[in-house]
Amino acid sequence: MSEAVVAKRYAEALFQLGTEKKALDHLEEEASVVQEIFGQNKKLLVFLTHPRVANEKKKQFLTDVFKGLSADLLNTMKLLVDRNRIDLMPVIVKEFLYLTNEAKGISEATVFSVRALSDDEIEKLSGSFAKRFGKKAIKLENKVDPSIIGGIKLRMGNSIYDGSISGKLKRIERSIVTANK
Repeated sequence: MSEAVVAKRYAEALFQLGTEKKALDHLEEEASVVQEIFGQNKKLLVFLTHPRVANEKKKQFLTDVFKGLSADLLNTMKLLVDRNRIDLMPVIVKEFLYLTNEAKGISEATVFSVRALSDDEIEKLSGSFAKRFGKKAIKLENKVDPSIIGGIKLRMGNSIYDGSISGKLKRIERSIVTANK
């Protein structure tokens, strides 16, 4: 079974647990913290996946590091250690956060622009794209990409809205090439 499928199953189980206990918002906050910690500390996964470190030592380490965490999330990580799947934790958390956002009608997207956008600009873009895609809200992450020349490009899941100048130039180039055939 592929790791993505396994990670999705763990995320769905955690989501279901949070829904049943009516603690989804709290689990979402904690999962965001876990995601940040795993993202900032690359050596954490190296330690937790090291074959010479005993599982009991790994679980004690998780208990010490994540002592403020809910039992559900901590036990999930300990279970992953026991099953030698702790390397999937970042993927599980990402999938879990996706599921919680979907349940709330929120999507995440990346907006590419030539310069960093202000909070007001991001808020306006979020509102207009949320209406366009039928969502309550869209959490936008702004990435600066000077290669787009101007305008914006938005990536949400598998969809790309390209309102950049470089995108328009490429479309014009394609239409000229196909017209000359």
